[in-house]
Amino acid sequence: MKKTILSLAVIAALMTSCKEKTQEEAGEAVDAAATEMTEAVDTAAATMDTAAAEIKDAAKEAAAAGAEKVEDAAKAVKEEVKK
Repeated sequence: MKKTILSLAVIAALMTSCKEKTQEEAGEAVDAAATEMTEAVDTAAATMDTAAAEIKDAAKEAAAAGAEKVEDAAKAVKEEVKK
């Protein structure tokens, strides 16, 4: 009877020890995943900012080129009307 109780006590102690270690490892995994996700979001945000700036610059250049073409066409029409 004493051996049975002692064996149960040892098994309970081992299970408790394993449970605490598992919880600790799970907590570390959650922290690592959160850090990784934060870094991924920061990287994505930086990429989006860069892309937005490039698109803005390209739009400005396209608008300037379009305005120049409109001015050239207007000058051509004006010259045609004078003739």
